Amino acid sequence: MGIFDFLSGEFIDVIHWVDDTRDTMVWRFEREAHEIKYGAKLTVREGQAAVFIHEGQLADVFTPGLYMLETNNMPILTTLQHWDHGFKSPFKSEIYYVNTTRFNDLKWGTKNPIILRDPEFGPVRIRAFGTYSVKVTDPAKFLTEIVGTDGEFTMDEISYQIRNIIVQEFSRVVAASRIPVLDMAANTRDLGKLVAAEISGTLESYGISMPELYIENISLPPAVEEVLDKRTSMGIVGDLGKFTQFSAAEAMTAAAKTPGSDMGSGIGMGMGMAMAQQMAQSGPWGAIPQQPTATIAPPPPPPPVEKVWHVTSSGETTGPFSKASLGRMVTEGNLKRETYVWTAGQDGWLKAEDIGELAQLFTVMPPPPPPGS
Repeated sequence: MGIFDFLSGEFIDVIHWVDDTRDTMVWRFEREAHEIKYGAKLTVREGQAAVFIHEGQLADVFTPGLYMLETNNMPILTTLQHWDHGFKSPFKSEIYYVNTTRFNDLKWGTKNPIILRDPEFGPVRIRAFGTYSVKVTDPAKFLTEIVGTDGEFTMDEISYQIRNIIVQEFSRVVAASRIPVLDMAANTRDLGKLVAAEISGTLESYGISMPELYIENISLPPAVEEVLDKRTSMGIVGDLGKFTQFSAAEAMTAAAKTPGSDMGSGIGMGMGMAMAQQMAQSGPWGAIPQQPTATIAPPPPPPPVEKVWHVTSSGETTGPFSKASLGRMVTEGNLKRETYVWTAGQDGWLKAEDIGELAQLFTVMPPPPPPGS
């Protein structure tokens, strides 16, 4: 070390850090041989914290403000150095500046699909992505647990670990919520709060917190989304017959506009004939009255299907019999009022007298002959 370097180290007694990188979390103040002059001025700006490490031990943490590095504001380091009021020589320590502002717009996402049970679709796979922000809340713990002796620690060095924690907790929270996939879009805010709350315990042990976590999108596999699109289209179509007619008309119009197409020529001729017929039906003075066309009588309806009946007697079932046949059986005494009958569409066996169509068969029977005849 030259004489000018030595003098520069002795007279420069202002310690500060201005960051313009937007991704540096920790920066170590470099001095020749790590010699910090006793009585030096330490500037800690808003959004920063300064951590003193002396001989491998964490000595002091300074919050925003201007400090004189003397015994009255460095009690821990003074105890380690055994300073008295007359000791003025430099001391060898390391000063780490920690950025305590928020690091925003950090990305996270599921590298692989998450499998869960949906109450409507059954087992499904979903993907999700979003953004989050982190902030150092305990500079001393963050330095000892994460940074170590790294002279310049950036957000990229810890973002991968944080993303893994987010994905793990997101998978567990979504699977336990039992929210249908189609309803997740309406609950992304609550899901984000739940995931952030579950992650807070792990991040606290690192000395950092997660003020915000956003779920921007939750998506299904492309094949499932295609089926959902078809289902949505069917709901929008409504009347399938009218939709088919509309689609056919659009196809005909597109074909008619295609030059040199046989199909287009045929369709054009057909459309021309239809227009000519329409013009023939209306003259310059209004519509020409048309001759009434002969009305074609509709075909007669088919004859009604005659009911047939089954009869049970003495444990045996006979039939089927027409109503006329049952009338003859009544006349011959083979069908009585209490005889059980059944026909198609009837709820079980019923007595003949309980069926309106058959009860009249017993009322038209001739009375018994007069005595002595």
